[in-house]
Amino acid sequence: MDPTDLGYIENEDTPGMKVFKGATSGLVAGTIWGTVVATWHDVPRVERRVALPGLVRTLKMMGNYGLIFAAIGSVYIGVEQLMQHYRMKRDFINGAVGGFVAGASILGYKGRSISTAISAGTALAVTSAVIDVGGQKTRIDNGKEYYPYTVKKRPAVTDNSLS
Repeated sequence: MDPTDLGYIENEDTPGMKVFKGATSGLVAGTIWGTVVATWHDVPRVERRVALPGLVRTLKMMGNYGLIFAAIGSVYIGVEQLMQHYRMKRDFINGAVGGFVAGASILGYKGRSISTAISAGTALAVTSAVIDVGGQKTRIDNGKEYYPYTVKKRPAVTDNSLS
């Protein structure tokens, strides 16, 4: 898809809808990540006939990660939209400020220290700015198209054994 077409699609959504989409996608991604983390670390092995405590711990971790990711997504998009509205520009600075505020407020509050807030905000701001400056692409277009299936036709199989 051409980046200009993507801009037209993005402009159809209201800022509130963009914040809602950011929160929803953050909730889904965080819930999935919480499941992965729960299977790696926190959930003890399930004992015989006592599966409920492990399930409750897994659900709590899924919920915690889901809410944190949803908060980050909604704060990031909300601040980015506010910056775009007040600056009347659409550039990488909007995303960088949104990333810094989201990282500093959500992750800084969770870490309960100023240094954690500044570090998390800076990390999200730099990541957002690099992606925005790079044209919102994570790989270089080398002209090849990759499909999950084969597009070349196979030669027809003929039965030479009958002749």
